[in-house]
Amino acid sequence: MPRIDVGKAPADYLKLSSKEIVERFLTVLEASGADEKTVKSYRAALTDFFSFVGWKNVKDLSQDDVLRWRVERLKNGFLGEKYGDRRSRETTLYYYVIFLKRFFEWLGLELKVPQVRRPRRKEVQVLKQDDIVKLFNASRDLLDMLVLALTLETGLRSEELLSLKFGDIDMESREIRIRNAKYDEERVVVIGDLTYQLLQQLTTLKRFDPEERLVPLSYSGLYKRLKSLAKRAGIDPFKVRPHILRHTFATEALKRGLNIVSLQKLLGHRDLKTTQVYLHMMREDVKNEYLKSFRSILTPIQSIQIAPTPNYSAGYTQIPTSRLCPYCNSQIPHNARFCPYCGARIQ
Repeated sequence: MPRIDVGKAPADYLKLSSKEIVERFLTVLEASGADEKTVKSYRAALTDFFSFVGWKNVKDLSQDDVLRWRVERLKNGFLGEKYGDRRSRETTLYYYVIFLKRFFEWLGLELKVPQVRRPRRKEVQVLKQDDIVKLFNASRDLLDMLVLALTLETGLRSEELLSLKFGDIDMESREIRIRNAKYDEERVVVIGDLTYQLLQQLTTLKRFDPEERLVPLSYSGLYKRLKSLAKRAGIDPFKVRPHILRHTFATEALKRGLNIVSLQKLLGHRDLKTTQVYLHMMREDVKNEYLKSFRSILTPIQSIQIAPTPNYSAGYTQIPTSRLCPYCNSQIPHNARFCPYCGARIQ
Protein backbone atom coordinates (compact mmCIF):
# COMPACT_ATOMS: atom_id res chain seq x y z
CA MET A 1 0.00 0.00 0.00
CA PRO A 2 1.59 3.32 -1.07
CA ARG A 3 2.27 5.69 1.80
CA ILE A 4 0.58 9.07 1.40
CA ASP A 5 2.50 12.00 2.88
CA VAL A 6 0.11 13.89 5.17
CA GLY A 7 2.77 15.76 7.12
CA LYS A 8 2.20 16.53 10.80
CA ALA A 9 -0.83 18.02 12.52
CA PRO A 10 -0.45 21.45 14.23
CA ALA A 11 -0.02 21.11 18.01
CA ASP A 12 -3.22 23.05 18.76
CA TYR A 13 -5.31 20.33 17.05
CA LEU A 14 -5.12 18.34 20.30
CA LYS A 15 -7.44 20.92 21.87
CA LEU A 16 -10.22 19.96 19.45
CA SER A 17 -12.77 17.21 19.93
CA SER A 18 -12.00 13.77 18.51
CA LYS A 19 -14.68 14.13 15.83
CA GLU A 20 -13.21 17.45 14.67
CA ILE A 21 -9.68 16.02 14.57
CA VAL A 22 -10.82 12.99 12.54
CA GLU A 23 -12.56 15.24 10.01
CA ARG A 24 -9.50 17.45 9.65
CA PHE A 25 -7.26 14.41 9.17
CA LEU A 26 -9.55 13.06 6.43
CA THR A 27 -9.52 16.48 4.72
CA VAL A 28 -5.69 16.53 4.81
CA LEU A 29 -5.65 12.94 3.50
CA GLU A 30 -7.83 13.83 0.52
CA ALA A 31 -5.82 17.00 -0.17
CA SER A 32 -2.64 14.88 -0.19
CA GLY A 33 -3.89 12.84 -3.15
CA ALA A 34 -5.78 9.95 -1.52
CA ASP A 35 -8.65 8.69 -3.65
CA GLU A 36 -12.26 8.46 -2.51
CA LYS A 37 -12.05 4.77 -1.57
CA THR A 38 -8.94 5.33 0.55
CA VAL A 39 -10.55 8.21 2.45
CA LYS A 40 -13.66 6.10 2.98
CA SER A 41 -11.55 3.24 4.38
CA TYR A 42 -9.74 5.56 6.80
CA ARG A 43 -13.06 7.02 7.93
CA ALA A 44 -14.44 3.54 8.63
CA ALA A 45 -11.35 2.56 10.66
CA LEU A 46 -11.21 5.74 12.76
CA THR A 47 -14.97 5.78 13.35
CA ASP A 48 -14.84 2.17 14.52
CA PHE A 49 -12.02 2.85 16.98
CA PHE A 50 -13.42 6.07 18.43
CA SER A 51 -16.91 4.61 18.70
CA PHE A 52 -15.41 1.78 20.72
CA VAL A 53 -13.73 4.21 23.18
CA GLY A 54 -16.81 6.46 23.33
CA TRP A 55 -15.23 9.28 21.31
CA LYS A 56 -12.86 10.00 24.17
CA ASN A 57 -10.67 13.09 23.69
CA VAL A 58 -7.53 12.25 21.74
CA LYS A 59 -5.19 13.56 24.45
CA ASP A 60 -6.86 11.21 26.97
CA LEU A 61 -6.36 8.05 24.91
CA SER A 62 -4.26 5.34 26.55
CA GLN A 63 -2.37 2.28 25.37
CA ASP A 64 -5.00 0.21 27.14
CA ASP A 65 -7.74 1.72 24.92
CA VAL A 66 -5.85 0.60 21.82
CA LEU A 67 -5.21 -2.92 23.10
CA ARG A 68 -8.81 -3.43 24.27
CA TRP A 69 -10.12 -2.36 20.83
CA ARG A 70 -7.72 -4.71 19.06
CA VAL A 71 -8.59 -7.70 21.26
CA GLU A 72 -12.33 -7.06 21.00
CA ARG A 73 -12.25 -6.89 17.21
CA LEU A 74 -10.14 -10.03 16.92
CA LYS A 75 -12.47 -11.98 19.22
CA ASN A 76 -15.91 -10.65 18.31
CA GLY A 77 -15.49 -8.87 14.99
CA PHE A 78 -16.90 -5.58 13.76
CA LEU A 79 -20.40 -4.20 14.07
CA GLY A 80 -22.40 -4.85 10.91
CA GLU A 81 -19.58 -6.78 9.25
CA LYS A 82 -20.61 -8.36 5.95
CA TYR A 83 -18.71 -11.61 6.45
CA GLY A 84 -18.33 -13.13 9.89
CA ASP A 85 -15.45 -15.51 9.27
CA ARG A 86 -12.13 -15.04 11.06
CA ARG A 87 -10.18 -14.52 7.86
CA SER A 88 -12.32 -11.53 6.81
CA ARG A 89 -12.10 -10.14 10.34
CA GLU A 90 -8.30 -10.37 10.39
CA THR A 91 -8.04 -8.79 6.94
CA THR A 92 -10.18 -5.82 8.02
CA LEU A 93 -8.25 -5.40 11.27
CA TYR A 94 -4.92 -5.66 9.41
CA TYR A 95 -5.79 -2.53 7.41
CA TYR A 96 -7.55 -0.73 10.27
CA VAL A 97 -4.39 -1.03 12.38
CA ILE A 98 -2.34 0.55 9.56
CA PHE A 99 -4.82 3.44 9.28
CA LEU A 100 -4.94 4.02 13.04
CA LYS A 101 -1.12 4.02 13.31
CA ARG A 102 -0.95 6.59 10.51
CA PHE A 103 -3.47 8.80 12.32
CA PHE A 104 -1.52 8.64 15.59
CA GLU A 105 1.74 9.43 13.76
CA TRP A 106 0.10 12.48 12.15
CA LEU A 107 -0.97 13.72 15.58
CA GLY A 108 2.42 12.96 17.12
CA LEU A 109 0.97 10.57 19.70
CA GLU A 110 3.23 7.92 21.24
CA LEU A 111 0.58 5.18 21.13
CA LYS A 112 1.61 1.77 19.82
CA VAL A 113 -0.79 -0.33 17.77
CA PRO A 114 0.46 -3.94 17.54
CA GLN A 115 0.23 -5.15 13.95
CA VAL A 116 -2.14 -7.99 13.09
CA ARG A 117 -0.88 -10.82 10.90
CA ARG A 118 -2.14 -10.45 7.37
CA PRO A 119 -4.09 -13.57 6.29
CA ARG A 120 -2.66 -15.53 3.40
CA ARG A 121 -4.12 -14.38 0.09
CA LYS A 122 -6.84 -16.63 -1.30
CA GLU A 123 -6.29 -18.19 -4.69
CA VAL A 124 -7.54 -15.83 -7.38
CA GLN A 125 -10.83 -16.83 -9.00
CA VAL A 126 -11.21 -16.68 -12.78
CA LEU A 127 -13.86 -17.61 -15.33
CA LYS A 128 -13.46 -20.57 -17.63
CA GLN A 129 -13.71 -20.17 -21.40
CA ASP A 130 -17.09 -21.95 -21.42
CA ASP A 131 -18.44 -19.50 -18.84
CA ILE A 132 -17.29 -16.52 -20.89
CA VAL A 133 -19.10 -17.85 -23.98
CA LYS A 134 -22.25 -18.43 -21.90
CA LEU A 135 -22.17 -14.86 -20.60
CA PHE A 136 -21.93 -13.37 -24.09
CA ASN A 137 -24.71 -15.65 -25.32
CA ALA A 138 -26.90 -14.51 -22.42
CA SER A 139 -26.35 -10.80 -23.17
CA ARG A 140 -29.58 -8.88 -23.77
CA ASP A 141 -28.19 -5.77 -25.40
CA LEU A 142 -25.12 -3.95 -26.64
CA LEU A 143 -24.35 -2.58 -23.16
CA ASP A 144 -24.16 -6.09 -21.66
CA MET A 145 -21.68 -7.13 -24.34
CA LEU A 146 -19.66 -3.92 -24.06
CA VAL A 147 -19.24 -4.31 -20.28
CA LEU A 148 -18.02 -7.89 -20.74
CA ALA A 149 -15.75 -7.15 -23.70
CA LEU A 150 -14.15 -4.05 -22.17
CA THR A 151 -13.38 -5.75 -18.87
CA LEU A 152 -12.22 -9.06 -20.33
CA GLU A 153 -10.02 -7.40 -22.99
CA THR A 154 -8.54 -4.59 -20.87
CA GLY A 155 -8.76 -5.70 -17.21
CA LEU A 156 -10.23 -2.35 -16.14
CA ARG A 157 -11.26 -1.86 -12.52
CA SER A 158 -14.97 -1.18 -12.05
CA GLU A 159 -14.35 2.47 -11.08
CA GLU A 160 -12.22 2.97 -14.19
CA LEU A 161 -14.82 1.33 -16.43
CA LEU A 162 -17.67 3.45 -15.05
CA SER A 163 -15.76 6.73 -15.39
CA LEU A 164 -14.81 6.23 -19.06
CA LYS A 165 -15.99 8.94 -21.43
CA PHE A 166 -16.25 8.81 -25.21
CA GLY A 167 -13.51 11.44 -25.36
CA ASP A 168 -11.11 8.96 -23.74
CA ILE A 169 -11.39 6.59 -26.70
CA ASP A 170 -9.13 6.81 -29.75
CA MET A 171 -10.51 4.41 -32.34
CA GLU A 172 -7.79 5.23 -34.87
CA SER A 173 -4.91 4.22 -32.58
CA ARG A 174 -7.10 1.65 -30.77
CA GLU A 175 -6.29 3.08 -27.35
CA ILE A 176 -8.28 4.11 -24.27
CA ARG A 177 -6.86 6.65 -21.85
CA ILE A 178 -7.71 5.79 -18.25
CA ARG A 179 -7.98 9.08 -16.37
CA ASN A 180 -9.70 7.93 -13.18
CA ALA A 181 -7.05 5.34 -12.39
CA LYS A 182 -6.05 4.25 -8.90
CA TYR A 183 -3.49 6.54 -7.23
CA ASP A 184 -4.45 9.18 -9.85
CA GLU A 185 -1.91 7.75 -12.29
CA GLU A 186 -3.18 7.87 -15.88
CA ARG A 187 -2.42 4.96 -18.18
CA VAL A 188 -3.35 3.68 -21.62
CA VAL A 189 -4.95 0.33 -22.46
CA VAL A 190 -5.43 -1.27 -25.86
CA ILE A 191 -8.84 -1.78 -27.48
CA GLY A 192 -9.34 -5.48 -28.19
CA ASP A 193 -10.96 -6.84 -31.36
CA LEU A 194 -14.39 -7.51 -29.87
CA THR A 195 -14.47 -4.19 -28.00
CA TYR A 196 -13.50 -2.42 -31.22
CA GLN A 197 -16.41 -4.00 -33.12
CA LEU A 198 -18.89 -3.13 -30.38
CA LEU A 199 -17.67 0.48 -30.17
CA GLN A 200 -18.04 0.78 -33.94
CA GLN A 201 -21.65 -0.45 -33.71
CA LEU A 202 -22.37 1.89 -30.81
CA THR A 203 -21.00 4.99 -32.50
CA THR A 204 -23.02 4.31 -35.67
CA LEU A 205 -26.25 4.42 -33.67
CA LYS A 206 -25.84 8.06 -32.58
CA ARG A 207 -23.32 10.84 -32.16
CA PHE A 208 -21.96 10.93 -28.62
CA ASP A 209 -20.64 13.95 -26.73
CA PRO A 210 -16.95 13.55 -25.73
CA GLU A 211 -17.93 14.12 -22.07
CA GLU A 212 -20.67 11.47 -22.16
CA ARG A 213 -20.00 8.33 -20.13
CA LEU A 214 -19.42 5.16 -22.11
CA VAL A 215 -21.08 2.91 -19.50
CA PRO A 216 -23.94 4.94 -17.93
CA LEU A 217 -24.29 2.82 -14.78
CA SER A 218 -23.62 3.22 -11.06
CA TYR A 219 -21.44 0.61 -9.33
CA SER A 220 -24.61 -0.94 -7.89
CA GLY A 221 -26.15 -0.99 -11.36
CA LEU A 222 -23.07 -2.66 -12.83
CA TYR A 223 -23.02 -5.26 -10.06
CA LYS A 224 -26.72 -6.10 -10.49
CA ARG A 225 -26.37 -6.29 -14.27
CA LEU A 226 -23.55 -8.82 -14.00
CA LYS A 227 -25.48 -10.89 -11.46
CA SER A 228 -28.54 -10.92 -13.73
CA LEU A 229 -26.33 -11.87 -16.67
CA ALA A 230 -24.83 -14.77 -14.69
CA LYS A 231 -28.26 -16.12 -13.74
CA ARG A 232 -29.44 -16.07 -17.36
CA ALA A 233 -26.22 -17.84 -18.39
CA GLY A 234 -26.71 -20.55 -15.76
CA ILE A 235 -23.54 -19.57 -13.83
CA ASP A 236 -23.21 -19.10 -10.09
CA PRO A 237 -23.74 -15.30 -9.66
CA PHE A 238 -21.02 -15.22 -6.99
CA LYS A 239 -18.47 -16.11 -9.68
CA VAL A 240 -19.35 -13.14 -11.89
CA ARG A 241 -18.11 -9.93 -10.32
CA PRO A 242 -16.20 -6.98 -11.82
CA HIS A 243 -12.90 -7.99 -10.20
CA ILE A 244 -13.20 -11.61 -11.29
CA LEU A 245 -13.48 -10.38 -14.89
CA ARG A 246 -10.28 -8.40 -14.28
CA HIS A 247 -8.57 -11.50 -12.86
CA THR A 248 -9.71 -13.48 -15.91
CA PHE A 249 -8.17 -10.93 -18.27
CA ALA A 250 -4.83 -10.99 -16.41
CA THR A 251 -4.62 -14.77 -16.33
CA GLU A 252 -5.56 -15.19 -19.98
CA ALA A 253 -3.06 -12.49 -21.00
CA LEU A 254 -0.20 -14.42 -19.35
CA LYS A 255 -1.36 -17.70 -20.89
CA ARG A 256 -1.26 -16.11 -24.34
CA GLY A 257 2.33 -14.94 -23.93
CA LEU A 258 2.08 -11.36 -22.61
CA ASN A 259 5.09 -10.66 -20.40
CA ILE A 260 4.39 -9.78 -16.79
CA VAL A 261 5.89 -6.26 -16.96
CA SER A 262 3.54 -5.33 -19.81
CA LEU A 263 0.64 -6.82 -17.86
CA GLN A 264 1.62 -4.74 -14.84
CA LYS A 265 1.35 -1.57 -16.94
CA LEU A 266 -1.99 -2.56 -18.44
CA LEU A 267 -3.46 -3.37 -15.01
CA GLY A 268 -2.10 -0.19 -13.43
CA HIS A 269 -0.21 -1.96 -10.62
CA ARG A 270 2.47 0.05 -8.86
CA ASP A 271 4.27 -3.02 -7.56
CA LEU A 272 5.18 -5.99 -9.74
CA LYS A 273 4.53 -8.28 -6.74
CA THR A 274 0.82 -7.48 -7.06
CA THR A 275 0.86 -8.69 -10.66
CA GLN A 276 2.84 -11.84 -9.84
CA VAL A 277 -0.15 -13.35 -8.05
CA TYR A 278 -1.49 -14.30 -11.49
CA LEU A 279 1.51 -16.52 -12.13
CA HIS A 280 0.11 -18.94 -9.52
CA MET A 281 -2.95 -19.41 -11.71
CA MET A 282 -0.82 -21.05 -14.38
CA ARG A 283 0.25 -24.07 -12.30
CA GLU A 284 -1.93 -26.47 -14.27
CA ASP A 285 -0.71 -25.09 -17.60
CA VAL A 286 2.92 -25.42 -16.52
CA LYS A 287 2.31 -29.00 -15.37
CA ASN A 288 0.68 -29.95 -18.68
CA GLU A 289 3.50 -28.34 -20.67
CA TYR A 290 6.07 -30.19 -18.55
CA LEU A 291 4.41 -33.57 -19.08
CA LYS A 292 4.04 -32.95 -22.79
CA SER A 293 7.69 -31.91 -23.17
CA PHE A 294 9.15 -34.79 -21.17
CA ARG A 295 6.92 -37.29 -22.90
CA SER A 296 8.64 -36.47 -26.19
CA ILE A 297 12.11 -36.33 -24.60
CA LEU A 298 11.81 -39.76 -23.02
CA THR A 299 10.09 -41.53 -25.93
CA PRO A 300 13.30 -43.19 -27.25
CA ILE A 301 14.14 -44.45 -23.77
CA GLN A 302 10.76 -46.05 -23.15
CA SER A 303 11.36 -48.81 -25.70
CA ILE A 304 14.55 -50.00 -23.98
CA GLN A 305 14.28 -53.41 -22.35
CA ILE A 306 16.36 -53.85 -19.23
CA ALA A 307 18.18 -57.18 -19.01
CA PRO A 308 19.33 -58.70 -15.69
CA THR A 309 22.87 -58.02 -14.54
CA PRO A 310 25.11 -61.11 -15.00
CA ASN A 311 26.57 -60.77 -11.51
CA TYR A 312 23.18 -61.14 -9.87
CA SER A 313 22.43 -64.37 -8.06
CA ALA A 314 20.45 -67.10 -9.76
CA GLY A 315 17.39 -66.05 -7.80
CA TYR A 316 16.92 -62.91 -9.95
CA THR A 317 14.89 -63.30 -13.12
CA GLN A 318 14.38 -61.23 -16.26
CA ILE A 319 12.97 -57.78 -15.39
CA PRO A 320 9.57 -57.39 -17.08
CA THR A 321 9.44 -54.98 -20.00
CA SER A 322 7.20 -51.91 -20.06
CA ARG A 323 3.55 -52.13 -21.13
CA LEU A 324 1.01 -49.87 -22.81
CA CYS A 325 -1.53 -47.70 -21.00
CA PRO A 326 -5.00 -48.95 -22.03
CA TYR A 327 -6.30 -45.36 -22.08
CA CYS A 328 -3.68 -43.23 -23.90
CA ASN A 329 -1.55 -46.05 -25.40
CA SER A 330 1.68 -44.67 -23.90
CA GLN A 331 4.44 -47.02 -22.73
CA ILE A 332 4.54 -47.14 -18.94
CA PRO A 333 6.55 -49.07 -16.32
CA HIS A 334 5.36 -52.64 -15.83
CA ASN A 335 4.44 -52.11 -12.18
CA ALA A 336 2.88 -48.63 -12.54
CA ARG A 337 -0.39 -48.07 -10.69
CA PHE A 338 -1.08 -44.79 -12.53
CA CYS A 339 -0.20 -43.65 -16.04
CA PRO A 340 2.33 -40.79 -15.76
CA TYR A 341 0.97 -39.23 -18.97
CA CYS A 342 -2.83 -39.29 -18.76
CA GLY A 343 -3.12 -39.93 -15.00
CA ALA A 344 -5.47 -42.91 -15.41
CA ARG A 345 -5.49 -45.62 -12.75
CA ILE A 346 -4.09 -48.90 -14.07
CA GLN A 347 -5.82 -52.07 -12.89
